[in-house]
Amino acid sequence: MNVDVAQLPARIRAALHGSSPRRDTSQALFAGAPPEYSTRVRQFAPANPLRAAVLIPIVGEGTQPGILLTQRAEDLKTHGGQVSFPGGRCEPDSEEPQETALRESEEEIGLPRRLVDVIGFLPDHLVISGYQVTPVVAFIRPGFQPVPDPLEVADVFSLPLEFLFDPTNHRTSTRTFPDGDIEIYDLNYGTRRVWGATAGMLMTLYRAVMEGR
Repeated sequence: MNVDVAQLPARIRAALHGSSPRRDTSQALFAGAPPEYSTRVRQFAPANPLRAAVLIPIVGEGTQPGILLTQRAEDLKTHGGQVSFPGGRCEPDSEEPQETALRESEEEIGLPRRLVDVIGFLPDHLVISGYQVTPVVAFIRPGFQPVPDPLEVADVFSLPLEFLFDPTNHRTSTRTFPDGDIEIYDLNYGTRRVWGATAGMLMTLYRAVMEGR
């Protein structure tokens, strides 16, 4: 680990300062994979993906900073039991990503908008299930206690920034596509497996701060 954890919140703010949603499908990243695979895999994404947004909520800015994640309810029809960010489909399709992310976060984990300080946006990510997702990054003011919707969320936990920004924790696993294998990010935090689109967006945040891209 070669980064000062106490400086990470300030570095995240600086890296995303002035950013705006980048909703150009031709430039979207393939969710879950290193960026060099994106051009190759875009061909397998739908021609007109549905618009969606997620909130990447950073808590404990002055103490032990971490990113809030949800464990989805096991009986959901899609992605049951998986780790994800609060978020969902833009309703209507023209809804601004920030509005979607705030609305869904309030519904899923009881996060009041007055406690959310949106600081920027990551590049859009394409998900093979048919979505183009805009990650909205925000700092959460002190005093928030999650109230998960039991129909959607089984648990809420914090992934420490110290864990994410330690390269020794970055792992990949192989997934086969029609034109060959690609590597998919896997972040194993204790008993939690963070993988696929969620891990990919976390790694995009890591690169934005550490590599400026």
